[in-house]
Amino acid sequence: MALKKAIYAMIPARIGSSRLKMKNLALINGKPLIYYAIQAAKESDVFDKIIINSDHQIFSEIADRYNVDFYPRPKKLGSSKTKSDEVVSDFINNYKKANIVAWVNPIAPFQTGDEINKIINYFIDNKLDSLITVEEKKVHCIFDKTPVNYSSDGFFEKTQNLVPVKAFAYTLMIWRANAFKREYEKEKSALFCGEFDTFTVNSLTGMIIKTQHDLLLADLLMSGFNNYKDKYQVQYHPLSLEIK
Repeated sequence: MALKKAIYAMIPARIGSSRLKMKNLALINGKPLIYYAIQAAKESDVFDKIIINSDHQIFSEIADRYNVDFYPRPKKLGSSKTKSDEVVSDFINNYKKANIVAWVNPIAPFQTGDEINKIINYFIDNKLDSLITVEEKKVHCIFDKTPVNYSSDGFFEKTQNLVPVKAFAYTLMIWRANAFKREYEKEKSALFCGEFDTFTVNSLTGMIIKTQHDLLLADLLMSGFNNYKDKYQVQYHPLSLEIK
């Protein structure tokens, strides 16, 4: 990184959730879900401050336990109707020294510190004002009964020949504070302010926990993944030896 920036990690942790009660405190492999975002932010080694932003004081205890900062957002910004733009604007107005603010999603437990480091550096190197992570998918997509990346006329296109669609993963969202503030003051929305780009993450990183089913899958993966990933090798049925 050529220039020193004041880069703050904001980990939003609303206590309410309609699909999964208190999901940020739900355990995955014995650790609260929010722990993985805190740990990834620390391991990225790019942040001057790591701050849990919550409408409930219980997260101040979590912040103390994991040695990060805590910001008690106004109660009015704790409802399910609150817009992300409002949360970011409030945070930026209260952390005026931040040049760059990164929303580190606490419900993306497989995001790594190395990925965060690469994305932050991509943001800076490309002089961006806003960025959101995405997953690229080479699949046939329809929106409102209209083909998006293929034609319904003629032969069915092979998936490897398709232009990939980019689905927002939301694991990391980043803004240059001044650009966000200017746009928000004019439009009351600023997630895509100024020079915007995306950064592609893999499907594991893009796994977002929203339901109990998501939590179950993440728990099963996390409990075995770290011990197994370096030992894994592709194996084939014995019949494959007969293929020449």
